[in-house]
Amino acid sequence: MVRVGIIGASGYTGAELLRLSAQHPHYEVVLATGDTQAGTRAAALYPSLAARYPELVFDQYLPGCADGLDLVFLGLPHEASMALAPLLVGKVGCVVDLSAAYRLKDASLYPQWYGFTHDQPELLASAVFGLPELHRAELAGARLVATPGCHVTAATLALAPLVRAGLIQTSGVVVNSITGVSGAGRAFKHTSLFCTADEDLNAYGLLDHRHTPEIEQEVGAQVLFTPHLAPLSRGLLATCTARPATDLSTSSLLDALRACYSNEPFIVVSEASPSTKATLGSNTAHLTARFDERTGTVLAICAIDNIAKGASGGAVQAANVALGLPETTGLSTVGMYP
Repeated sequence: MVRVGIIGASGYTGAELLRLSAQHPHYEVVLATGDTQAGTRAAALYPSLAARYPELVFDQYLPGCADGLDLVFLGLPHEASMALAPLLVGKVGCVVDLSAAYRLKDASLYPQWYGFTHDQPELLASAVFGLPELHRAELAGARLVATPGCHVTAATLALAPLVRAGLIQTSGVVVNSITGVSGAGRAFKHTSLFCTADEDLNAYGLLDHRHTPEIEQEVGAQVLFTPHLAPLSRGLLATCTARPATDLSTSSLLDALRACYSNEPFIVVSEASPSTKATLGSNTAHLTARFDERTGTVLAICAIDNIAKGASGGAVQAANVALGLPETTGLSTVGMYP
């Protein structure tokens, strides 16, 4: 069995990691910390976990409590993860960080986009970006995995194959992404209140959302990224537009996506327009593409569950690869409907 620790298990991504670990035949959760909920039963905070974790109590993190574990997930704020990861790497089999602390390869970008200085150049350089569809070979045996952001996952899956095939221009790419309220986490925020979010749709992070450099790094293009908050619990839909770099058709775009993802267990490429409902609770991304001859515009769309494939599910997928386990273990390809 893989002995698993979840540091920051009381948040939404932590609860999802507990859910996924419960259905993973090789994972055994032996440590679940949540400092703000220390002493609270997991089943009391999340009744959905009661059947599998009836007596699990969130612990307070103590130095050394994770030493010797096979796998540790970090569901912490960015700077907290950056402080903790160096204490764990080398003392546990694999650290999978769900924050942005190790996502950007250029350390000089952190002050501008995240407001802190990254002081661990060697660890940053050794971290592997946790998107198996692009970095599977690098993930094998990785000691530190940087799980991508949910918007980044969707935009990258939609655009990266088209950039790599030379089908679209690498400037002037636009990503408009709509996500559910769970993306903001469990912590109290005015924008997450029911009366604020219900029946509302708004754009945020205009021109300076912190996922922008991460998308540009992984897609390999200049991107104008605008996220939108919708009254959904879970789900994310990214609509991406770009200019063609060669003669194109809708068929050639779909063929390029299918060729790139032909052997990917968690990717569906279809002529149908993707929907967030189709991805609910699954680790599958649904993709399509179009070429609009009238405006000369490429359109690529991706739908994912922002907490599953966009966070905890993607983290488990990457961890499976890093540990040499079958990549799909513990993860569903089928969404819940209705």
